[in-house]
Amino acid sequence: MITTQFGAKAQEKSPIPPDPEIRRMLEQRIDVEKQSLGIVIGVIDANGRRTIAHGRFGADDARKVDGDTVFEIGSITKVFTALALADMVEKGEVSLDDPVAKYLPTNVTVPERDGKTITLRELAVHMSGLPRLPDNLAPKDQDDPYADYTVEQLDSFLSGYKLPRDIGSEFEYSNLGFGLLGHALAARTGTDYEGLITRRIIKPLGMDSTGITLSPALEARFTPGHDQSLHAVPAWRLPTLGGAGALRSSTNDMLIFLEAAMGKRETPLQTAFALSETTRRNLGGDGAPQMGLGWMITRVGDDEMIWHNGGTGGHRSFMGFLVKAKVGVIALSNTSTEIGVDDIGRHLLDPTAKLAEAPKARVAVTIDTALYDRYVGRYQLAPNFILTIRRAGDRLMAQATGQPEIEIFPESEREFFYKVVDAQIGFEVGDDGKAKRLTLHQNGADMPAERIE
Repeated sequence: MITTQFGAKAQEKSPIPPDPEIRRMLEQRIDVEKQSLGIVIGVIDANGRRTIAHGRFGADDARKVDGDTVFEIGSITKVFTALALADMVEKGEVSLDDPVAKYLPTNVTVPERDGKTITLRELAVHMSGLPRLPDNLAPKDQDDPYADYTVEQLDSFLSGYKLPRDIGSEFEYSNLGFGLLGHALAARTGTDYEGLITRRIIKPLGMDSTGITLSPALEARFTPGHDQSLHAVPAWRLPTLGGAGALRSSTNDMLIFLEAAMGKRETPLQTAFALSETTRRNLGGDGAPQMGLGWMITRVGDDEMIWHNGGTGGHRSFMGFLVKAKVGVIALSNTSTEIGVDDIGRHLLDPTAKLAEAPKARVAVTIDTALYDRYVGRYQLAPNFILTIRRAGDRLMAQATGQPEIEIFPESEREFFYKVVDAQIGFEVGDDGKAKRLTLHQNGADMPAERIE
């Protein structure tokens, strides 16, 4: 399905490919590479808005996805959280440099270091010193990993955590940090996170197909998510860390948001958008990426791409725009695969960014499961990042720090692979018959990890 919205003036040549070319990309990704069941692309250029869709709601659900289909947008939610912060700053309700502890109960001890406290600003640029996820996140259901994480657990983690480095000294992407930011802002306004975003952003922008709790009408338009094997998976719930990734939306609604972010739509949030895009922290030397408030910012030639992506157990998303070229792209998929739609979104904005190749098809073989015992242990990938290998009966499980435990499957006696992501693990066995190290192969990189006791 292709829908187009153009102004009355003659159509101008767009730097973004025409609809038939985008459709061919979606057909390749869905019909040939089997990396999604349904994808919708939204484009903003000099000619207005257009959507290009291909695919369906599910393997057994023939309904076609379109611009009104509702998806989980995952971590793009963080841009909404940061925009709510910017709006509250503009209205004088909070300051970027307010300690987050100011908006939490007095019985919660937020970690400090060298006399410096974590501020709202540091949370919004991922430089708080907090980890990606709290270490007391222990989901009962790995398919819905945030659903049973409580405010009491969050408070307990904060009160007992010791920061490993100075606040503001280093970038570390943190779902915990943005969940905490959304939680604190909601507390400041006397509401919950959904109420905060609804009042501050969704209603002012007229985004009628966006929210967390879906009405029956929106639920009917919500496409189920799917895993790497194209099997349906449960929707995610984030009652405590909602600011990190709880929102659902449609492509048409996200085009409204993107138009406002690009300055192509007059809204009450214009100054808040400007603040979120221009308040920046450098992540390296000249030409290195920057962080806005919630936004990622990278160079594309002599232009800037302001963007964010997202992923849940069953959906993938991308949103970005070029500042000078004044073009923007939304990409939403109802399948969580390794290549997802990030590469499509970036390629449409930057033709030099190549489309990703589909991961190699891997087949599990049968081996003696007694061999699994030699691999069980903890392997250190980085100072604060451990990969734990555990045997569960006839299955071998891998769990990275702060992440769900996932089964890995044998390709040979020493080589294993994940089915949910394009990643593999190879074990090196010592003279004692036990693995002394492993190598994680992911995203074109080989990451060795020594076994630790």
